[in-house]
Amino acid sequence: MKKEKIIMGIDPGTTIMGFGIIRVVGSQMTFIQMNELILKKYDDPFTKLKMIYDRTISLIETYHPDEIAIEAPFYGKNVQSMLKLGRAQGVAMAAGLSRQIPITEYFPKKIKMSITGNGNASKEQVAKMLQQLLKLKTLPKNLDSTDGLAAAVCHFYNQGKISQGKSYTGWAAFVKQNGDRID
Repeated sequence: MKKEKIIMGIDPGTTIMGFGIIRVVGSQMTFIQMNELILKKYDDPFTKLKMIYDRTISLIETYHPDEIAIEAPFYGKNVQSMLKLGRAQGVAMAAGLSRQIPITEYFPKKIKMSITGNGNASKEQVAKMLQQLLKLKTLPKNLDSTDGLAAAVCHFYNQGKISQGKSYTGWAAFVKQNGDRID
């Protein structure tokens, strides 16, 4: 009997948080869910972070993922945007770690490369490839949910590979790997 695994992917954001969930049995993956949490209408940054945490916990309690794949914040020209993304990512990670779910972080280029074969692919190209791979009838208006789904699929494709990204199995592992960044 083949073991089943549920992988949840998260595209963190303080405007829109996208997520996708897949089921893996052996070498086969099937689509379960993708959606997004719209945060645009909230002005208070702490309310947004609480909503990200609460939604991630709700998804964990509903789908019981065995592993979480999360997109790493990327450095752009706006440092404030990166800090906000890092907070959103950290809150989502904290939710998973509070339930002892292993988390792996992937850079956006790694996710795009895993899905399309091109690390510079557009969001639309990633979404279209996911549509084909998972036989999705339609794509969402906002592509943040497909970005979350892409993180989950990337994790599936990179299972067992050495250079998959940073993985954390709990708070102790996170602190051990990031102790130099925590003051």
